[in-house]
Amino acid sequence: MLKKIKLKDAVGTELAHDITEIRPGKFKGPAFHKGYTVCNEDICHLQKLGKNHLYLIDMEEDEIHENEAAAILANALSGEGIEWKDDPKEGKINLLAEKDGLFTVNTTVLAAFNMIDEVMCATLHNHTIVKKGELVAATRAIPLIMKRLPIERVAAIARQNGAVLSVRSIGEAKVGLVITGSEVYHGLIEDRFAPILTEKVNALGSRAVNLAFAPDDAQRISEAIKAHIDDGCDLILLSGGMSVDPDDVTRQGIRLAGSTEMHYGAAVLPGAMFLLAYLDDIPLLGIPACGLYHRITVLDLVLPRILAGERMGKAELAFLGHGGLCKGCPECSYPHCPFGKGA
Repeated sequence: MLKKIKLKDAVGTELAHDITEIRPGKFKGPAFHKGYTVCNEDICHLQKLGKNHLYLIDMEEDEIHENEAAAILANALSGEGIEWKDDPKEGKINLLAEKDGLFTVNTTVLAAFNMIDEVMCATLHNHTIVKKGELVAATRAIPLIMKRLPIERVAAIARQNGAVLSVRSIGEAKVGLVITGSEVYHGLIEDRFAPILTEKVNALGSRAVNLAFAPDDAQRISEAIKAHIDDGCDLILLSGGMSVDPDDVTRQGIRLAGSTEMHYGAAVLPGAMFLLAYLDDIPLLGIPACGLYHRITVLDLVLPRILAGERMGKAELAFLGHGGLCKGCPECSYPHCPFGKGA
């Protein structure tokens, strides 16, 4: 329960909440913190902040202060790789990446969380690559004082569904590259795929340790895949041979190698003819020719998730469709653009 008192009578009392000050374009934050004891010199400042009254708190047993509520919410939301300090500002707690990695959000549970009155959580987009210490989310209890039961209810919703927010480390894979195409294999044209794929792999902290060239021959492609695996590669990237032409036989080569799961096609442009397969637990990613022309493709959306240990399938490739249309801007600003943000 809140008791309203006139500002002139507030000298010597402790503030029940942070009092916000806004200086347009310069500052927004607490001018006075919860627990601060008001003195005569503060009266003019408080009046300039629009305060003619202050409030004293006399909480009932079933009530909770915004700061305590925010800490309960932050704890319930945080999974692996998320850290926060129990030092709310204006009833809000920031959630930070505890390590470098891939930030993930259970968007269904987050929506259920935000459907509960008097609480909120805002996050970065799901599957954003983040650095240690980076702000990834913030949560707060909206009223100054609220009933404890709804806070405990929303915390339980978050906990019972596993981690709502997490940061997963991006693993260091030993990557084998298979560059397909008879025109490259026989030296009729220079390969340009290997440098592109190597750069993308290295940028995520992995290493392209093996490189093989194969003609448009399913058996030879199969042999190149098996040789990479025998050499200890735990991720295979294959370029070319992904379209519908009869001599595009990369998919057949992957089947011959013993693929136990294969998904051809992704709801992404550029990258609709992308292929994702598994040989037991080893992922094989087939990159279509668009990877030579476009700086950013479906591979840039899928590769970090695979390296973070996610086993993707048909459903995950389908969900990439929301936000999976590249606008082809003259100057690419990815990842600071809508591409891939809907999944």
